Amino acid sequence: MCRRLSACRAGALAGAILLSACSRSVHPHTAEPYPARLSAWRLFTGDPAALKPNAGVVPYDLNTPLFSDYATKYRFVWMPPGTSATYNDTEVFDFPKGTIFSKTFAFPDADHAGRQRIIETRLLVKGSAGWVTLPYVWNAEQTEAVLDVAADPATVHWTHPSGTRYTIDYAIPNTNQCKGCHDRSKVVTPIGLKARNLNKDFDYPEGRANQLAYWTRIGYLKGAPAPDQAPKLAVWDDPGSGTLDSRARAYLEINCAHCHNPRGPASNTGLYLTAAQTDPMRMGLCKVPVSAGQGSGELLFDVVRGKPEESILVHRMESTTPKIMMPELGRSMVHQEGLALIREWIASMQGSCSAARPGSL
Repeated sequence: MCRRLSACRAGALAGAILLSACSRSVHPHTAEPYPARLSAWRLFTGDPAALKPNAGVVPYDLNTPLFSDYATKYRFVWMPPGTSATYNDTEVFDFPKGTIFSKTFAFPDADHAGRQRIIETRLLVKGSAGWVTLPYVWNAEQTEAVLDVAADPATVHWTHPSGTRYTIDYAIPNTNQCKGCHDRSKVVTPIGLKARNLNKDFDYPEGRANQLAYWTRIGYLKGAPAPDQAPKLAVWDDPGSGTLDSRARAYLEINCAHCHNPRGPASNTGLYLTAAQTDPMRMGLCKVPVSAGQGSGELLFDVVRGKPEESILVHRMESTTPKIMMPELGRSMVHQEGLALIREWIASMQGSCSAARPGSL
């Protein structure tokens, strides 16, 4: 009897331990209502602001990231146990239902040297009805983030590495704006999760490894070739990663091509800025814009070979005025370094554009 009771107690204890372990694991949600608090997803453990990933939550990075007012970004992915993404050489990978992507935006804390202030965490979740965008805004105490589908701008004070101090009204996109950027033929889709963006090394806790190879090894990706056989975008600010042309094209793809592609919100412009685009007209060279509103700055062509100052692309990149600036969402500042790259790229082009032969579509 004692032995039987002891065995029962041992079984109950083992069950309690298992239940406790499960309660600390990631808690996915694939349908409404979605959690009001970020902590309910259990993506991170310990101090919330430390962003220490829970078991199965994998950090990742992109070769060339989207510019977002110089914010530091922390990216993570989680997939349900036993599932994998399916590799695609050119398009976004096919991810299983329940996949969670987390992207957190932070700035150096102007009031506390060596610390940072987290502003928001955006989740992209593959639910029962497709991908869902969920913006969570962090509190001042940095202890929690709350779901806010139409958040007010956050005033941020920070110092650029050059030493220049800035105060900006950081705009947190609402859910409709998130859907706008992630629109592919009216369907919400991830943007950066392609082989050419992920094909790079990352410093994992257990050592440095190529991301495609690492995801394959842990079971998060199937069907991927060896990294040296997969496509790879250049790093926009690293001349050692590619030519001026390849770096400029990589920058334009990640910052502009999520809209400027045949299936994106700017498909009607005829300006397609993916890095694989080979048609000079589609790239904007000597192309008259479809709509010549104030965004054109009274300039004639999207890109004028050798003349960045006459190129509408540069005019819109160097503006912060609504209805002129491009990208139109996700920034309130000019990315000076990115702008300099595109200026250099256009200045290096040979040839000219003739107003008599504008090449409009």
